[in-house]
Formats: sequence, structure tokens, C-alpha cells
Amino acid sequence: MELSWLNWLYTAVAQVITWIHQAYSTVLDPNSGLTWALTIITLTICMRILIFPLFLKQMRSSRKMQELAPKVQELRKRYKNDKQRMNQEVMALYQGAGANPLGGCLPVVAQFPIFISMFTVLRAIAADQPKFGMSQELVDSAKQALIVGAPLPATFFEATHVGEKIVIGCFVAISSLTTFLTVRQSVTRSMAQMPDNPMAQQQKILMYISPLFAFFSLNFPLGLILYWVTTNLWTLGQQHWFYSRHPMPQFDAKGNAVPIEAKPGLLAKLRKTTPEEQAPPPPPEPKIVRQQPSRQSRSKRTGSKKS
Repeated sequence: MELSWLNWLYTAVAQVITWIHQAYSTVLDPNSGLTWALTIITLTICMRILIFPLFLKQMRSSRKMQELAPKVQELRKRYKNDKQRMNQEVMALYQGAGANPLGGCLPVVAQFPIFISMFTVLRAIAADQPKFGMSQELVDSAKQALIVGAPLPATFFEATHVGEKIVIGCFVAISSLTTFLTVRQSVTRSMAQMPDNPMAQQQKILMYISPLFAFFSLNFPLGLILYWVTTNLWTLGQQHWFYSRHPMPQFDAKGNAVPIEAKPGLLAKLRKTTPEEQAPPPPPEPKIVRQQPSRQSRSKRTGSKKS
């Protein structure tokens, strides 16, 4: 379904696709599936880089909520018979610490307009309609492009050959798997941090249901499924990078977060020097001994002479 008030965004996405495709066409066949696959992957990466600050904001808010977990548990026990008061106290605690429970929705909300725009542009290509500033030449090029033997704008149900259906079905399966791994990575960390969270069971159910939504992409063009697989892989890498640099907080007896040293990343491991290459430890600083003045006799202090 095309939303007229988003025509400006459809035009912007179509223009970016045109620029990226023209750049790759200088060294590759403009009608090849590789050129168009690289175009969609590059567009996805550029979009994810743009919303990277939102991802950091989401993860920092999530980390603050994890650090507040012991205090939240205490509030739940204290007001277990008064749900309204409990929710008010928990929200006041989050607001005081600068944590936003809805922060996790920001990257998803930011991606959704791009997803809709990609869907609309690819649908226009499949319908042989040079809309949103696209030329007929670009539309014909996209329709001729084959990714592993399947047309770029084809859907599972519109594919005319069994081989094309198999290729699109494999991409849908990969999309389902990467969706599951992305949700599992986040839910597992959340459940490990708050094992008695009342929402833990719902999160676990969501983890196993989420891959099923990927099968709705059987109605999506192959190019859009490729976009979704790319963004899932990017999310997996982002979350792994953040979780490795920010381990789950540990708490002392009073429920205060204890700082934990982050695990070394891949680059740090590669740059790690051997014991022979490491610089020798600095020599110990010389111990300063303070010289105490010797005690003078009374005659010397007063300046008198002995008789």
C-alpha cells in the first residue's frame, strides 16, 4: 500500500538507490545481480550507520535499567499488593536515573519508514513503473537482475519457476534464522540479568515466535528480503560488539553496581603483544628517607658555655 504523504521519502530512497547503483556500475555490469545486491546491502549499511546513535542510546538505557534491577526487585517486593504504586515507584526510579524503558523501540521506529520505502520502490520496479524519480532504464536493469537465479523484484508466490521459489524460500529461511538469533541474543542477556522478571516468560515466548513473522516475507520482493537479512546481520554484530564492551553489571551486598573490566575485543586480541615484546616494568622509585635533625644539648641551644 502506497502512502502519498511519504512520497518524499520514497523519492529520497529511490534517489539513493540510483546513486549507489551508478557508482557500482562504473566497475560492474549494471544489469547483474551482484551489482544490485551490493546496491541494496550498501543502502542498508548506510541507513544503519545513520541510526547508530539511536542504537547507542537504546543500549545505554538498557544498561541503566540492568543496573537498577536490584532496586526494582526491592520495589516489587515492597509494593507487591499495590500494582499502581509499584509501577509509579519503578517509573520514578527509571526517570531519576535517566533510563527509558521505551528506548528499545527507537531503532525499530527509525527503520520502519525505510523498510516501507524499500517495499514501495521495489513494488514499483516489479510493476514496471518508473516512479519516484527513477528512469525506465534503471527499472529495466533491476527487472533483469538475477540474484542466485531469482529476479530481484520477484516474490515467492509470483515466481514462475521452481528454482526461483527455492532461492526465495532459502532467503526467507535465512531471514527467519537471523531474526531468531537477534532476538535470542537480546532476550538471553535480559533473562540472565533478571531471572525473576515477571516478563521473562513472555520474552521467551516472543523469542520463539519472532522467526515466524519472517515467513510473512514470502509476499515481499527478493530485494527486500535481502535488505532484511543484511539488517539482521548488522544488528547481531552491533549487539555482540556492545555486549562484549559492556558486560552485565555485578552488584555488591547493598545492590550497588560494581564496575567490571570489559572483555578485549577482536582488534585488541590481534594487537596483543607477546611477553618478549612487552616493555619491561619501570624500576621501583627510590625510597625517600627523611633525615631527622639531631637533638642539641641545652647549652648549645641557649648559647651558654660550660664552666
